[in-house]
Amino acid sequence: MKETAGSETLASGGERTILFGGSGFLGPYLLERCPKMISVGRKPPPTANRHIQIPGLEDLRALDDVDFDKVVYIIGNTDHHTLEKERLEPGEPNAFDYHVIPLLRAMEQLRHRPIRKLIHFSTILIYDEAKLTLPVSEHAPIDPYKNRYTMSKYLAEEACKFYAKWVPIINCRFCNLYGPTPLERYDLIHVLCKKLLADGQARIWSRKPKRDFIYVDDAADAILKLLDTDYTGTLNLGTGTMTSIGHVADVLAEISGYTIMSEERPVSGPMEFRADRTTLDRLIDWEPRVGIEEGIERVWRKTKQWMRAG
Repeated sequence: MKETAGSETLASGGERTILFGGSGFLGPYLLERCPKMISVGRKPPPTANRHIQIPGLEDLRALDDVDFDKVVYIIGNTDHHTLEKERLEPGEPNAFDYHVIPLLRAMEQLRHRPIRKLIHFSTILIYDEAKLTLPVSEHAPIDPYKNRYTMSKYLAEEACKFYAKWVPIINCRFCNLYGPTPLERYDLIHVLCKKLLADGQARIWSRKPKRDFIYVDDAADAILKLLDTDYTGTLNLGTGTMTSIGHVADVLAEISGYTIMSEERPVSGPMEFRADRTTLDRLIDWEPRVGIEEGIERVWRKTKQWMRAG
């Protein structure tokens, strides 16, 4: 699955590290860099890493004999459309079921172990878009009450603050993470690629918003470096640069040969966002290696390959 981003595979990395969520989008990119990293979850990852099957996060006794002191926790759901439905069906999981309850169950058990670092993932959507100044630092005002998704991420962050009494935790607020995956994915670039391949055309709401896009290979490299830092607390994980939705559409239209039309509708969220990298740059020696044009081309090529294969 992995395409080399110009960064070396961290063959010696991942020792004494377990990863929850290895069958999702980001997890395999971390696992394939670290053959000694152990996957934990219900589904095995698409990598050769050792996998420990567990029925759910309410029972982690399968880890009792596992020698680990670092944890990467990637459990959640990015399908905002489903999570924000006006009325959920009885028994249908909501954002809190994905982002809060499993974390609490896991942390209640992990807090008794000698863990040196745990990395948890949140979102930059938690920031108050009406009060942003660029670049956006970790200390910018937040507004977690917009919807179930941001509220669930806020509650998960608050849980991390509580459990930090026992476990050193880094809470990473992701910018616009994207990259190739055979899974269903809800980020803009992936959705546009699939729409173009299925229909020969696609639409965007507006060309105007600018976002901080970070390619999955670059994100994985940063996360692995952060595992070895002494830092605890929240940080933004982004490139510190902005790309307009219009530019994304133009690049993808040129690569694909298909038309992407803009409806020029009002959009929610800030018109511009880029992360302040001050904290990140202080902690690790890291620079994103995959530019937006190359990243879009990779997503297009791999998505086309997977869709044609059925």
